[in-house]
Amino acid sequence: MHIQYTQPFSRRRFLGGMTRAGAAGLLGLPAKRVAAEPPPETTTLRLMRLSSICEAPVQVAGDLLVGEGFSEVQYVQGTGSPDAYKALASGEVDMAQLYAGGVVTQIDTGAPLVLLGGIHVGCFELFGSARVRSVRDLKGKTVAVPALGSHQHLFVASIAAYVGLDPQTDIHWVLHRGPESLQLLAEGKIDGLMGFPPEPQELRAKQIGHVLVNTALDRPWSQYFCCMLAANRDFVRAHPVASKRALRALLKAIDLCALEPTRAAQLLVERGYTPRYDYALQTMQEIPFNRWREYDPEDTARFYALRLREIGMIKSTPQQIIAQGTDWRFLNALKKEMKG
Repeated sequence: MHIQYTQPFSRRRFLGGMTRAGAAGLLGLPAKRVAAEPPPETTTLRLMRLSSICEAPVQVAGDLLVGEGFSEVQYVQGTGSPDAYKALASGEVDMAQLYAGGVVTQIDTGAPLVLLGGIHVGCFELFGSARVRSVRDLKGKTVAVPALGSHQHLFVASIAAYVGLDPQTDIHWVLHRGPESLQLLAEGKIDGLMGFPPEPQELRAKQIGHVLVNTALDRPWSQYFCCMLAANRDFVRAHPVASKRALRALLKAIDLCALEPTRAAQLLVERGYTPRYDYALQTMQEIPFNRWREYDPEDTARFYALRLREIGMIKSTPQQIIAQGTDWRFLNALKKEMKG
């Protein structure tokens, strides 16, 4: 084996729903191939690695993937959401955890991507300066995002439009990456930013700004997945068994994050994904990782397609997005298999 880093349910249900190979992997024991179905068509799986701690399920799934028959698990480092979309569409990576709305915009352009299932709810938080007390107060204000079309830009635009603002004309967008944006908010030089872990944890710890929208708690955002598993469409078509096995490993990793947050946080630090155990643990405890069984991922695709079409960021209808860019057959089968 080679891992290269380039509704509420009980712990008993979690362990009971895992294969022996998967449980062994989590305990640091040699993982064995799952023999209940044909082996994967490929033993190599390439996953995107971005900077947010909310990616924990993808990052801690390595041993579980080995247990599913992948002898070569590669993590390809990405620099941001636009590059992640390109890497996934080109086949440089096979699967990635990405913001649902961002994937919808790519499907709209014809990119060969498919959504396979939801990962979690609520990692994004919209912060404002002292001049901004509500989302509507962002009218005429400055919001920092890493890039136009980035996860942060699309999410803030959707939130602004939901309360009646025109994100094209009512908000002044400036381009700054994470650490720089945090400093600008602290200095009062910008009025808002959308952060994802560890940024919200750092902003709260340093008492910079205040939360306008917490997508884990505030409706309607808390009713839909923010991050979903996206895959290269050609990979899924050519490797259906591998796709199902990869998704099963990820769903088990999601359960690990929900039921064993201290272990998940420890794994993130041990594997060099983040140096801050405190921020990692806080993220594991705050994000609802236990919704993949109860939330319908198609509702999420429809919701974001509606929001983005309303503000002119996509042309496709929700029905077209769902038809062209979703594949729920593996998730539906695994929900039955892993119901405990």
